Amino acid sequence: MNRSITATEICKSFGARTVLNGIDLDIQKGEIFGLLGPSGAGKTTLIKILTGQIAQDSGTAAINGNDSRKLSGDDRKRFGITMDNFGVYERLSCYDNLKIIAGIYGVGKAEIMNALRKVGLEEAAKTPAGKLSKGMTVRLKLARAFMSDPDVLFLDEPTSGLDPVSAEEIHRMILAEKQRGKTVFLTTHTMTEAEKLCDNIALLSEGRIVEYGRPCEICRRYDHQRRLRIHLTDGNDIEIPHDKDAADMLSELIISGRAETIHTTEPDLETVFMEITGKELSA
Repeated sequence: MNRSITATEICKSFGARTVLNGIDLDIQKGEIFGLLGPSGAGKTTLIKILTGQIAQDSGTAAINGNDSRKLSGDDRKRFGITMDNFGVYERLSCYDNLKIIAGIYGVGKAEIMNALRKVGLEEAAKTPAGKLSKGMTVRLKLARAFMSDPDVLFLDEPTSGLDPVSAEEIHRMILAEKQRGKTVFLTTHTMTEAEKLCDNIALLSEGRIVEYGRPCEICRRYDHQRRLRIHLTDGNDIEIPHDKDAADMLSELIISGRAETIHTTEPDLETVFMEITGKELSA
């Protein structure tokens, strides 16, 4: 069985507010899956349901075939989580922060140092967590998620508020885990992050998944213009229909050396999301 995470008709309300309404997921092992939506769309709630932190009102969810409502201690060792509300003990060193979690999961000292080494914090092992930069704090949280060498990683907006360099470092770590065969469930409201990292994404709006698939395929489905934009070497831009009649013009521009770049006019994920929902992903 290649399925890593499944959900069927998941619904969850808090009082009169419906947060999730009929969520279906089928995430394969070794996949980076991205759940995109604005703040408050229900992304964190879904992670909490999938990992057994809270129970859904209806529907079923499972990790590695195990019902999320009935996860054992051994089941929980097989996934790692980093969430914004999972803080660190600021007075304790990086090593001692991980040592607390290691005691819960039965992880040895070697694994603590391996986790710190993996995220580039080996030299900061004795540094109090309160003295870390924001980027280093995120890396410490990732080390906590990596420490038990889990099959599945749940990363809730791991690069939120980070500078581009720090975000790129986190991206590299996530892709490295995928190369090791790990499944990554990533939530984000950053379209470029999703396009760069994710094999498949779901767009979440008002508790429902409104689109699902590969990022590039979703964008192509909403390419209503079907045109090619060509930037010429003289600095001008021209657009032509993206059809069989474009071949002769493109050939002439390329052979003559006048074409500098050629792009399709398909929209990005932000534009697609706004078309479907009338809202911005980054809202």
